[in-house]
Amino acid sequence: MSMQCAVIGAGSFGTCLAMQLGRLGHEVTLWDHRPERAARTQASRHNEDYLPGLTLPEAVTVTADLVLALYQKRLVVAVVPSQSMREVFARASELVDSAAIVCSAAKGVEMGTYNTPSEILRQVLPRPLHDRICVLSGPSFAAEVAEDLPTAVVVAGHDEIATHRVASAFHGSNFRVYHSDDMVGVEVAAAVKNVMAIACGISDGMGLGLNARAAIITRGLAEITRLGVAKGADPLTFAGLAGMGDLVLTCTGDLSRNRRVGLALGQGRTLQEAIAELGQVAEGVMTTKSAYNLASRMDIDMPITGEIYRILYEDKPAKQAMADLLARRRKAERE
Repeated sequence: MSMQCAVIGAGSFGTCLAMQLGRLGHEVTLWDHRPERAARTQASRHNEDYLPGLTLPEAVTVTADLVLALYQKRLVVAVVPSQSMREVFARASELVDSAAIVCSAAKGVEMGTYNTPSEILRQVLPRPLHDRICVLSGPSFAAEVAEDLPTAVVVAGHDEIATHRVASAFHGSNFRVYHSDDMVGVEVAAAVKNVMAIACGISDGMGLGLNARAAIITRGLAEITRLGVAKGADPLTFAGLAGMGDLVLTCTGDLSRNRRVGLALGQGRTLQEAIAELGQVAEGVMTTKSAYNLASRMDIDMPITGEIYRILYEDKPAKQAMADLLARRRKAERE
């Protein structure tokens, strides 16, 4: 069944999700906070800043008018960076239709509050919408979704009907959507895997080898699981698409923005140089600080996260950080 949809955030992932909804026959309004770029994308049918060369389906309209974007939309997909989620959806709170389902596809943890995107949405949107907030995550590089290459993701929510409606809206063509009720696990995995991608990038940039990369992925998953379970997640979620699936993709794929930041750092460039070269948001940089502070606050052992924090924010040499990780006390694998 066709739905009236709004995708709030016209970066690479927001644009590819709008394209997926559009190719399945939904009417989609894609909101871009930059009016000039919105007008250019609408006229050319290409988002050249993020997905060059790929044409938007006819069903997708691009606008910088938030009122127009949200008017009478039954599915609202939030894809702004996690650090911008509060500001954008505080503005949108009176504009979202009271019957809408809101799905966050953002990945991160808000600085200072340690809130996940869905927690932010619950704080700023009207109460009648709270039960119909869902999250979407999984191994899904935007360029490949936009090109309609085979992809599998998961939608998690507390309201079964809303969760299935979101999953059904996105499911089709080469895009397979599973469902879950573990929003906490999906969002923790989605956020902290970006920290591990930076770690893998640093390791690869230093030439430490494939064994080191596999160790970081595996022990990184242990850290993600530890934090997620402490926050009430189902540990099995971390063996699924939002957990191991997205972690492996982000840590090994050359399209990973966070891995590319890590590669630059491992090759000796500064954080500022790495971000400038990237030219896009790498959520893992800010998530590292949030995850590190949250782990400290909850007394959760996350040594990889801690060392990446020290590299990014205390100018610790990457070589020393890796040496310190290897020198840690030997212990049981499940400890």
